[in-house]
Amino acid sequence: MRVTDLRIYPVKSLAGDSVDTAEVEPWGLAGDRRWGLVDEAGEKVTAREEHALLGLRAEVIDEDTIRLHARDGDSIPVETPLGLGPVPVSHARQGFANPADEDVNWWIQERVGRPLRLVWQEDPSVRRVSGAHGGQDGDVLSLADAGPLLMTTERSLEQLREWIGEPWAQEDPGKSMTRFRPNVVIDGGEPFAEDDWATVRIGGVEFRTAETCDRCVMTQIDPDTLTTGKEPIATLSRHRKWDGKTWFGTRLVPLGSGALHVGDEVTPG
Repeated sequence: MRVTDLRIYPVKSLAGDSVDTAEVEPWGLAGDRRWGLVDEAGEKVTAREEHALLGLRAEVIDEDTIRLHARDGDSIPVETPLGLGPVPVSHARQGFANPADEDVNWWIQERVGRPLRLVWQEDPSVRRVSGAHGGQDGDVLSLADAGPLLMTTERSLEQLREWIGEPWAQEDPGKSMTRFRPNVVIDGGEPFAEDDWATVRIGGVEFRTAETCDRCVMTQIDPDTLTTGKEPIATLSRHRKWDGKTWFGTRLVPLGSGALHVGDEVTPG
């Protein structure tokens, strides 16, 4: 089995980028989900509530800068906040984050249609992985929902697409996979075999499986049209539902550091 895609989402709930290589840090891939959005009261805002966020894309420029892109071709650079006091945020186990410059917030507001504030997680080592999501002492994460990395497999997606049938059977598999917002995509193996992997080595880095990933309504948002449909939750509910939730992909916790590359060998443990 091999890695076929690596993806980084610099801003939580915005579209991200595929990359050829990515550094593994204790809290996830370098540059992944260190930024998030909150409303005027500091409550986190995601694409679950604002589908328009998925119409914006963020890319890492360097360790101090990201750039936000709109579908009309406009973009704006965002620098790591320096000298700005932290503001309260509602991200679980986070408490505070540093706000971006106001011109960035206005740029986002014009495209989303409501006042939002972009905030930066200065120190991801303070946000622990919840024990309810397989966290152990010392496990930390970015502003991701519940785990440092999400891994999916092409074989599991193929099975899901067969179960769903049309129109997913004719949809580009890459588009289908973006609905699940993985960090690492691999090929090979039996469908959903990853559920049972206690550990997995990707290239030279070992990971522990924290849990199988429960899926939410974000997977039902078409990444092109930003409209909501019934799939894939309707089909996952028939084939992959237990404990009142539907499941696809696995959340991973790094057990070491190093770089991941497209093409790396993948070895379950």
